[in-house]
Amino acid sequence: MAIEQYRDVESGEANGLQDLQEPFIQEGKVAACKNVEADNERVENGSIGMVLLSTFVAVCGSFAFGTCVGYSAPTQSAIREDLNLSLSEFSMFGSLVTIGAMLGALASGRITDFIGRKGAVRVSTGFCITGWSAVFFSKGSYSLDMGRFFTGFGIGVISYAVPIYIAEIAPKNLRGALATTNQLMIVIGASVSFLLGSVITWRTLALAGLVPCISLLVGLCFIPESPRWLAKVGRGKEFQAALRKLRGKDADVSHEAAEILDYTETLQSLPKTKFLDLFQSKHVRSVVIGVGLMVCQQAVGINGIGFYTAETFVAAGLSSGKIGTIAYACMQVPLTVLGAILMDKSGRRPLITISASGTLLGCFLTGAAFFLKGQNLLLGWVPVLAVAGVLIYIAAFSIGLGPVPWVIMSEIFPIHVKGTTGSLVVLVNWLGAWVVSYTFNFLMSWSSPGTLFLYAAASLLTILFVAKLVPETKGKTLEEIQACINS
Repeated sequence: MAIEQYRDVESGEANGLQDLQEPFIQEGKVAACKNVEADNERVENGSIGMVLLSTFVAVCGSFAFGTCVGYSAPTQSAIREDLNLSLSEFSMFGSLVTIGAMLGALASGRITDFIGRKGAVRVSTGFCITGWSAVFFSKGSYSLDMGRFFTGFGIGVISYAVPIYIAEIAPKNLRGALATTNQLMIVIGASVSFLLGSVITWRTLALAGLVPCISLLVGLCFIPESPRWLAKVGRGKEFQAALRKLRGKDADVSHEAAEILDYTETLQSLPKTKFLDLFQSKHVRSVVIGVGLMVCQQAVGINGIGFYTAETFVAAGLSSGKIGTIAYACMQVPLTVLGAILMDKSGRRPLITISASGTLLGCFLTGAAFFLKGQNLLLGWVPVLAVAGVLIYIAAFSIGLGPVPWVIMSEIFPIHVKGTTGSLVVLVNWLGAWVVSYTFNFLMSWSSPGTLFLYAAASLLTILFVAKLVPETKGKTLEEIQACINS
């Protein structure tokens, strides 16, 4: 019953039962389905004030994530000039955040299971504060790089811990809406970094990165730990108190508490999955889809274009990259909201296909601008094409390729392999982010139009990959999705 009722702690999504033992399916599935139908009609009567406060505090971490990701784009020229860094040294600085994030993502599962969701967020915030402080006080590349690495490790843990915490505290009728705030706040944080970076110094911008971190540390003192984690580690009294605090003291939490305990007991009875188990025939297509989507997401060049937006505009012939960067920042937030709205209306496949088509067009236009500049043709049109291409690219990426792969990833894996597959997919994503962010400046030095056309080709391959392998998951139960994948 609890498996159907409760959505997986790692993703907030319902999980399939097909891999549980057959006797369990026969005894519990019919009753669970009836219970889900009844619960879908039931209105949650508890207070949601503490849930909203807890979510707001948690997404301060998402905001910190975004400020870190958006830091290098508006600061490249100033940091290189002030610290006398070569292009190679700045590329290492820009990409170290992804190396740190890869290690943070790998460690995040064990950290969140060992010290709790709040404890993991505290640890990650400590790393971010240390990192921003090192960047602020840096006098050379060594301390600058160490600071970037520490902030990367912090956001690697945050990228795992914050969505889990939100999924575990939210009532089921609000879980989807609250889960979208994570991605939204990442985008807002990056946009704020872009905007502030155009008017303040890079050291002051690093100091500003401390604000969401400190806010998060303070806010954690006023919100409860995840009830589901407390139940998992056997802290019964604290589990009851946390659940009651989240649902309101007058709410009847006995039904939900029983389901959480039932789910926890069932989860502990499932066999532990080894890495090699992911390549069994019943899982391999899900792994190919999940990993493939993350490769596609990074291969279109988002971390290169996003990290070095201002320099890209200047290279295309604009006198300053600030106007384009500000436009970039202002577009991201409303388009991410639009993507969240369209996801359950248009479906996953059409949205990601349209998005990849848009990134293809944006890369082609920007590449054409660099080509014309190199050939001294139509020079008056070069800046217009470059800005239009980048903005079309960002608009298209924000509504589809940004959020959709994460949603599909949360839907296609069975419950007992989700932890292992989730770590693999996150690792692949951050590894791809590092490769793109580190190689972008070198590729642009090799051939600016060639680099953009390469990303356009990756966008085309993404369209073909989605058309050939990715199933539509909108409106389907997890059992139906698994049946579709394994058919």
